[in-house]
Amino acid sequence: MNFTIYDRPAAVFVETEGWERLEPSGQSAWSGNSASVSTEQAGGRNEIKLSLEASGVEVKTVRIRWNSPFSGPITLLADHWERGYGDLGWMGLQPERVFPWYVLMHDGKSTNGFGVKTGPSAMCYWQVDSAGVTLTLDVSCGSLGVQLGARRLEMAVLTERKGTDSESSFEAARRFCEMLCDRSLMPEFPVYGGNNWYYAYGKSTAERILEDSRFISNLAGENANRPFMVIDDCWQLGAGVTGNGGPWIGNRDFPDMGELAAQMKQAGVRPGIWLRPLLTHENVPDAWIRYTKEGHYLDPSVPGVLEYVAEFTGRMNEWGFELIKHDFTTYDLFGGWGMDMKSRTNKLPYTFADRSKTSAEIIADLYGTIAAASKDSMIIGCNTIGHLAAGLFEIQRTGDDTSGRSWERTRRMGVNTLAFRMPQHGAFFSHDADCVGITPQIPWELNKQWLDLLAKSGTPLFVSADPGDLNDEQIDALKAAFAAAAAERDAAEPLDWMYNHCPASWRTADGNETYEWTGRDRLPLTDEENHWWL
Repeated sequence: MNFTIYDRPAAVFVETEGWERLEPSGQSAWSGNSASVSTEQAGGRNEIKLSLEASGVEVKTVRIRWNSPFSGPITLLADHWERGYGDLGWMGLQPERVFPWYVLMHDGKSTNGFGVKTGPSAMCYWQVDSAGVTLTLDVSCGSLGVQLGARRLEMAVLTERKGTDSESSFEAARRFCEMLCDRSLMPEFPVYGGNNWYYAYGKSTAERILEDSRFISNLAGENANRPFMVIDDCWQLGAGVTGNGGPWIGNRDFPDMGELAAQMKQAGVRPGIWLRPLLTHENVPDAWIRYTKEGHYLDPSVPGVLEYVAEFTGRMNEWGFELIKHDFTTYDLFGGWGMDMKSRTNKLPYTFADRSKTSAEIIADLYGTIAAASKDSMIIGCNTIGHLAAGLFEIQRTGDDTSGRSWERTRRMGVNTLAFRMPQHGAFFSHDADCVGITPQIPWELNKQWLDLLAKSGTPLFVSADPGDLNDEQIDALKAAFAAAAAERDAAEPLDWMYNHCPASWRTADGNETYEWTGRDRLPLTDEENHWWL
């Protein structure tokens, strides 16, 4: 690979009301009428810090271009803005393709990486074409430009890694991800257990959760590492209405959340709970509300909102929940799903109350608030931005929902996510590719393979099953899967990921495994390539 981030850029642009090309004003600075951009080596030769100053204007975007032609065949791997949607994989050059955060590049011999380190103050993406590389840094504040005033904004820190011929592309990807994050955060023990979403789909009671807890506990036997039982969307006062937000107190079917958590522990599980922190039906101050639709969507740039989020997050810890899963914040902040964002993360016509911070900074403040308020409870971020969550949350839901109704959705979302987000496991956080939903609607001969792979993958395993729907074979398989998932294991490696977006060949701690994900010679499954909500 000839390209390096240390080459002098061919052009630097800033977007305010329009685009302006900045002119060189030194060896590592570019200036114009509206703003100035500078680079500085940080952390030795391997890192470059990018900074922005713009005292009198509102800046939306900074764009940097390197001219560096690619003469030979290469394949590229992108990350995603939030969760994967079954669309991750190695591909050839495609100039319009957006690479959030980092790029992995394979030339047939070695795999190189370049990208933005975790914890940036901008939403960053790369584009690669045959003539060079472009980095775009979105520093907007919602729908408008950021007002920095006299503040110098450190937008991002760049780094790169040159691969070797002796390592696999997967090994290179893992080592590069380790370079991207200085403060990874992992659970202190392997995480596994149950989640009631993919069979209950929002309809449950405290009594039913206790039944689930006893069942999950029995599957784990006498293992000292006890399983979790996560109460998903169903328990809150506003459950079952349009807009599944707060207030975050129990409804009629969940009259005492503290007592329920205590009873779950007595049943032998670690209690977990779900919430959507930025949507509420509660009567809150007008200054907290960013917009109203299906409830009030809160503005986390307002200090009172962060105090409110900290209060109910802390309350869940006080109730006794050892895992807190928070959801929907990227959608609630930007108005779109990661699969649709591409080069425009924000879809909403609203800014934030605090115009002096970028969207990325506001999101990082929200994540930090949740992490601090959770105290000793573990955090799962779902529909959260991994590059901003790294170092703050122990577990990241790295893919869109699997299913208890559609095998095709589970296959597409689950297997693809597990494979292509695996390099981040242990480097950023613990990587959760979502549940095994075991219901009569999902072919067991296919689903049992997904259970087997997750159990052996070294990543969290959550299952969602109605005990009354399970036969003896399924119960035995769950017991074996829990025993495997409860122990420390090396991360599984997808061996055919260079050419298969749904890898079938895997190396696990138990040896090489081959899975057959479609069953098309036996099962006339419905093609559901856009069946997002099952």
